[in-house]
Amino acid sequence: MWDATSVRGLRRHLALTQDQLADELGVRQQTISEWETGAYRPRGASTRLLSIIADRADYEYNAGET
Repeated sequence: MWDATSVRGLRRHLALTQDQLADELGVRQQTISEWETGAYRPRGASTRLLSIIADRADYEYNAGET
């Protein structure tokens, strides 16, 4: 559902830095970087928070894909 491209796209859509998005999600900046490079993918509560933020920001992402 949330891959490197969609995480980076959401962050850019919101005009946030990695630090700022990390603060919003309650994770480290390093975590955002790892998601955006594809080293790791968001999971659990992070995916739900990303989806909520994306919905509120009218950002299109593949909600049904895993």
